[in-house]
Amino acid sequence: MLLDTASLYFRAYFGVPDSVKAPDGTPVNAVRGLLEFITRLVLDHRPDDLVACMDADWRPQWRVDLIPSYKAHRVAEEAPAETDDPDTEEIPDTLSPQVPIIEDVLDALGIARIGVAGYEADDVIGTLTGLAPGPVDIVTGDRDLFQLVDDARAIRVLYPLRGVGTLQITDEALLREKYAVDGPGYADLALLRGDPSDGLPGVPGIGEKTAAKLLAEYGDLAGIMAAVDDRTSKLTPTQRRRLDESRPYIAVAPKVVKVAGDVPVPEVDHTLPREPHDPAALDELAERWGLGGSLRRLLSILQG
Repeated sequence: MLLDTASLYFRAYFGVPDSVKAPDGTPVNAVRGLLEFITRLVLDHRPDDLVACMDADWRPQWRVDLIPSYKAHRVAEEAPAETDDPDTEEIPDTLSPQVPIIEDVLDALGIARIGVAGYEADDVIGTLTGLAPGPVDIVTGDRDLFQLVDDARAIRVLYPLRGVGTLQITDEALLREKYAVDGPGYADLALLRGDPSDGLPGVPGIGEKTAAKLLAEYGDLAGIMAAVDDRTSKLTPTQRRRLDESRPYIAVAPKVVKVAGDVPVPEVDHTLPREPHDPAALDELAERWGLGGSLRRLLSILQG
């Protein structure tokens, strides 16, 4: 089981009241909420291995070099205002101080935590998925990772609808039903339609439904672009013109949109721990941050 950790603690932040605080008054709602999420995931799915994948770089320069607008709107000199939308990725100023606490708690528990400089958590997940010898469940609120779904290798995305108690089990059948594409096709779909939340412009005038139809007709992005050059193809004049004008974007977007599969991930023990790695440090963190029942419940499930 691979966790898109930032996606989950962000949702935890909005799912647990900010009145949940440490003894010194510091909000710890994201910390405790994430612990509750992990408890529920382990209880419901019983993974043998668990990795918390981290954003060592949420906006890698190599992606910005290819598409300068990539996540550009998220860059702000001051902390943005809080919002009630759990799908936004702006970082409230009471969330960011909780991230080091989350990292310390995961390390003391012995839950594998991997982030690699120059890469997003998505890239770590993509690489670990490629290396995994058996079935993989990816837990994320980011639809971009649908591109990794592969029934032949038993790779699914568990997409939270409400917390992690209600998960959309995303396999190839669901992708075909909702988007008319398979896993790799989802990356082409996302590239064509664009994604304002990631600063990806897409191809003007081609939304999700049109992109799905084009992919069904021509197979993949390469097939669509071959159709642009084939004057006998069924593309409308407007589609042909817009795709032709978007060649500079289409030439670089695949590398930006597709998760990397060659991240130099460190070799760590992914095994789900049964006992804390550092009980003394965990006790100190539990007392300092008032982790209470959230931590006790997780420890109980891990030991069980």
